Amino acid sequence: MHPLHDLTIKKMHDGLLAKEYSSLEMTQAFFAWIEKRDPEVGAYLSLHKDLAVRQAEAADIAIAQDTPAGMLAGIPLAIKDNILIEGERASAASKILENYTAAYDATVIAKLKKAGSVFLGRTNMDEFAMGSSTESSAFQLTRNPHDPTRVPGGSSGGSAAAVAAHMAVAALGSDTGGSIRQPAAFCGAVGLKPTYGSVSRFGLMAMASSLDQIGPFTKTVEDAAIMYQALRGHDPMDATSSPRANDDIADALLHPTLERVRSLRVGIPDEYFIEGLAPEIAQKVEEAIASIKSLGVEIKRISLPHTKYALSCYYIVMPAEVSSNLERFEGIRYGSREHAASLSDLYRKDREAGFGTESKRRILLGTFVLSSGYYDAYYAKAQKVRRLIAQDFANAYKEVDVILTPVTPTPAFKIGEKMSDPLSMYLSDIFTIPVNLAGLPAISIPVKGGLSVDGKTLPVGFQLIGKHWGEADILGLGQYYEKL
Repeated sequence: MHPLHDLTIKKMHDGLLAKEYSSLEMTQAFFAWIEKRDPEVGAYLSLHKDLAVRQAEAADIAIAQDTPAGMLAGIPLAIKDNILIEGERASAASKILENYTAAYDATVIAKLKKAGSVFLGRTNMDEFAMGSSTESSAFQLTRNPHDPTRVPGGSSGGSAAAVAAHMAVAALGSDTGGSIRQPAAFCGAVGLKPTYGSVSRFGLMAMASSLDQIGPFTKTVEDAAIMYQALRGHDPMDATSSPRANDDIADALLHPTLERVRSLRVGIPDEYFIEGLAPEIAQKVEEAIASIKSLGVEIKRISLPHTKYALSCYYIVMPAEVSSNLERFEGIRYGSREHAASLSDLYRKDREAGFGTESKRRILLGTFVLSSGYYDAYYAKAQKVRRLIAQDFANAYKEVDVILTPVTPTPAFKIGEKMSDPLSMYLSDIFTIPVNLAGLPAISIPVKGGLSVDGKTLPVGFQLIGKHWGEADILGLGQYYEKL
């Protein structure tokens, strides 16, 4: 039998029901593997050992009584550090929240608790989810499990690395401009960014409220479907949550048919295969396209003409929302309370000590674009471009059902390689950002075989983008690709 920490959700669930092992045994096996593997990777900021043991024991009792809550009962998961778990530390990898303990559960956490899941610990991330490499964490560096000299991607790099290094069966992350899909591609995991409004954001520390979306990292597309089914649902506590999230699509998600998959039309946008896309990445994505085509799926070239404006648009809209959302961290309710002679001096000193370089950069940029005299020139114009980008997708979906693209322009880059060049760092999200601007669902799936670079085999991902509420399409197509 494979080591317990190597199993998928589906295989682990089947083994639990067959009483081949217990959730407590699995949880202890994970902690033993984390102790051995994580010193090199650095995926976890802290472990919830006491909580995990209690949850595992409760799951074992339910399974022994043949009353498990569902497929996630007893399954060990990792949680990104910006998602609240009542009574546990949640810092968003920032010094300003270093000692903050959550007073309530995020809705997704409440759902997973009800499902009987086990929470192993909180994973490292870019501070307040601002970054593409997990190098802006205030506390530690996370390394790519496939090559420790390279980044795991970001901002959910800790969650991606935990799953890729078999230190969790699955993990939660958040995706604002690609922060699930990009690290999934770099680390060789499956990463799902759901339709905006399908998974509650209540209890997620907001970065950019109109873009943020919680989603899962898993080892397989099938597992991503299982996680999404557990997480989705309307939440009255979240004003951006949609009633459509309660639609019953479980059968389509968990049991896709080849007939349905073969009926899909897949679009390949010319604008995503551009100068700047590494030739070796383009080749691997073409291999994925050929595999998809072998399923009997129709492939069609399409155009998304406003794609070239997406990065500029995003880096106006996102910092503006960051500026508003992070205003609450003024150093009084949160922070280290630096010594100061006046209240204004306290604000300055606490925020200077509490926020890292990237957070300060985005707060300043966002404050600028929202300021008098610049709002219309930048922010209002960016919102108009955002509508054009969304309209491009709407037009494309009159011809196709799913869009296939690269996830990243390059494989995982070296640690420190882009830290002194923010624009170069931002370009690593160029293929994922349009999805968030349009609120669409998308998934990153590893291309089979990976890529040989400097004697290491590095993962490469391809992206499937669906229509609004089209998760069943991209998850179904992804599951049949994995079976090839």
